[in-house]
Amino acid sequence: MAIKLTRKVFVNPCFLSYNSSRFLVRLSSDHDTRFFLSKFFGGNQESGVICRHLSFSPATSLERLSWEGSSHTVLLTKLENALKDLKLDEAWETFNDFIRLYGFPNHLLVSRFITQLSYSSSPCSLQKAYDLVMLVLKEKSYHLRPDILVKLALSLSRAQMPIPSSTILRLMLEKGMLPPMNVLQLSFLHMVKTEVGACIASNLLIQICDNYVRFCSGKSPCANLLKPDTVIFNLVLDACVRFGSSLKGQQIIELMSQTGVVADAHSIIIIAQIHEINGQRDELKKFKDHVAPLPVAFVSHYRQFYECLLSLHFKFDDIDAAAELLLDMNRSRGSHPVDDPGRDFQKPHFVPIGSQNLRNGLKIQIMPELIHKDSALKEEGKSDLVLFRDKKLLPSNRALSKLINGYKRHGKMDELSKFLLGLKKELYSSGESSVICDVIDACISLGWVEIAHDILDDMEFSGDSLDSSAYMALLSAYYKRNMSREANVLLKQVRKAGLVINLANNIVLSKNVPSNVGRSSLSIKEASSIYQPSLSKCLVEEVSDAEKAVSHIIYELNSSIYFFSKAKMMGDALNIYRRMQEMKIQPTEHTFMYLVCGYSSLEMYRDVTILWGDMKRIMETGSLTLSSDLYEFLLLNFLRGGYFERVMEVIDYMNKCNMYVDKWMHKSEYLKIHKNLYRSLKASKARTEAQGKRFEYVKAFKKWAGIN
Repeated sequence: MAIKLTRKVFVNPCFLSYNSSRFLVRLSSDHDTRFFLSKFFGGNQESGVICRHLSFSPATSLERLSWEGSSHTVLLTKLENALKDLKLDEAWETFNDFIRLYGFPNHLLVSRFITQLSYSSSPCSLQKAYDLVMLVLKEKSYHLRPDILVKLALSLSRAQMPIPSSTILRLMLEKGMLPPMNVLQLSFLHMVKTEVGACIASNLLIQICDNYVRFCSGKSPCANLLKPDTVIFNLVLDACVRFGSSLKGQQIIELMSQTGVVADAHSIIIIAQIHEINGQRDELKKFKDHVAPLPVAFVSHYRQFYECLLSLHFKFDDIDAAAELLLDMNRSRGSHPVDDPGRDFQKPHFVPIGSQNLRNGLKIQIMPELIHKDSALKEEGKSDLVLFRDKKLLPSNRALSKLINGYKRHGKMDELSKFLLGLKKELYSSGESSVICDVIDACISLGWVEIAHDILDDMEFSGDSLDSSAYMALLSAYYKRNMSREANVLLKQVRKAGLVINLANNIVLSKNVPSNVGRSSLSIKEASSIYQPSLSKCLVEEVSDAEKAVSHIIYELNSSIYFFSKAKMMGDALNIYRRMQEMKIQPTEHTFMYLVCGYSSLEMYRDVTILWGDMKRIMETGSLTLSSDLYEFLLLNFLRGGYFERVMEVIDYMNKCNMYVDKWMHKSEYLKIHKNLYRSLKASKARTEAQGKRFEYVKAFKKWAGIN
């Protein structure tokens, strides 16, 4: 009788108000509620049971009291109605009430609730869906269907919530499953839009590849379900370029080789950009033989490839190689039409990573002719050195200025003249000589009149005639500098060449114009917009910038260290590093990254700690700044080697630099290697002081990573 009466009281507020207006219009506490119920039901035992299941906050209204006293069925009904009417806030409140009183409802209702929250565009609702999933997985109440997790992960990615999104995907990966490839592509597409998202996406891709390789080695039939495709690699590699994570990009490139994913035309361009940033000229040169023979239809796409390779030639101060590349960019394309039956466009080519002579070296598969038209990547990139006009690749004024200054520094001006003649022959078959005249004008503008005269002499000797404007510009410069002897020699050349100039006007002109005057335009016709800014301006900037540029010796030494590190010849790599110190050459981040990679491949973690000491000393002087890529790689190596003091040290450095640290990845690494470390040991039972300190650092790491 008491239970029936209780239900009647809580279901019918009017009945309660009428029979107990003096007591329950507003109850201030649980104690008041229990006091009323004991009086109302005469201290019945059933009333005590009911009271223990109720929880009232202070000043609970009559309506709230009526709701919290509802039965199991009424709560479920209200939850279902809220979901039906898409009242997610009300559903969330009701759901929490139900869990507090009865635990989880049936799995169909929970799945339906998570799904509705996942379809919301509100970050708050998506966070609730994520929290609910984590609670269900923690309680292990029941198994959630994969499609529910897939929907939630995609929604979180779209809402730019990469951390919870990646957590869901990682949980799926631990169970040996992933979303369908098109859904996974969309998730990565949204994640890589931000720097933190790009960092998480790259680490997630590394984990996916590691699982795929492990499944393949175990000959698991599920391996192919975990294999990422070219689109995902391209999205992550492109993000590495945009956010300056070139060292992580190098790691992703090697994963393409290990997983057997074929690099398409987009991949090659991004790989070229990463190699340029990392200063890996030898690696990029390996792709040239596969790119150079491509038909004319691919020229515009691979402009960026030649831009990167040319930039590396200049960084290495290899002026001859730069000149050869500029002349070679457009050769032999006409002999390879798009529909060439003798070429297999579907057959991948193999490009070695590191030394070609390594027995177990990596090789990446490439298909330079494969371009996905529906790719989400935009063909962007700087165009400082190479331009595309009229189905040809042309050197920009900035590229020409680097060549001119480079040949001048090396004292090889005769080679510059040969290059200019070759350039005119390759690109300007109409006989137009404006580029050569531009070079002469630019040299005159910097006061290099002797060099300008030498170029004129070389052109005459080769039988290549120039128009009178070049002679007139040089003659004006001589008169302005009172170099009458040189002017007379030039006048003889003019008469010999059969050119007619107005000498009187030329002398008057030389007194009223600046020294950089010559022809009215210092570059190819402005209407074509090929060379901007002017060659003279670019040459002035190049002379100034060359004095501040990084020495080519650093690039050469780093390349040697990279070569030996990939070959696991760390003795030779260390000798070069010591030679840099002896030569007072400042090591760069790439120097240390290549050395750490080499030691890591041999599991020589103690040597990594020694390098870390060198890095810290240089950083204290302000001469070295490390990226999050190198910090993260150091952190993983110290974790694998069990150097927990160094682990916490690196984490502290990253926190000071406001860098994102992927806790999930490092937590997983710890559990994989050190799961049972110090599980039963207490600090007081440490045998030595060193063990006690190590115990404290392990404890600090576990607290940071959230390991219970």
